[in-house]
Amino acid sequence: MGKFEISLRKNGEYQFTLKAGNGQVILVSESYTTKASCKNGIESVKKNATDDARFEKKVSQNGKPYFELKAGNNQIIGVSELYESEASCKNGIESVKKNAPEAQIIDLTEEK
Repeated sequence: MGKFEISLRKNGEYQFTLKAGNGQVILVSESYTTKASCKNGIESVKKNATDDARFEKKVSQNGKPYFELKAGNNQIIGVSELYESEASCKNGIESVKKNAPEAQIIDLTEEK
């Protein structure tokens, strides 16, 4: 089962990563100024991950495919890694669709 991890960037802002069951990162968020807005971003991923229309495939400057997941307002809520092939990129999208809806949330910013 997948999981979302909330972490703190060096600039003090929050971000989340969605990891597949094998621990591989499949989606990374933008920076959020508050933890609450970061959690809202996670909920948006969970809600939008099952809708094919929310995924946009792109090609990086070095020619590698990747994808963005967008909310209903067309704002980017997550970006994938760069893939070696179109098939790998498609598998990444399928992994987000499979893992995101039921993924647990792990807050790495909380004191232990």
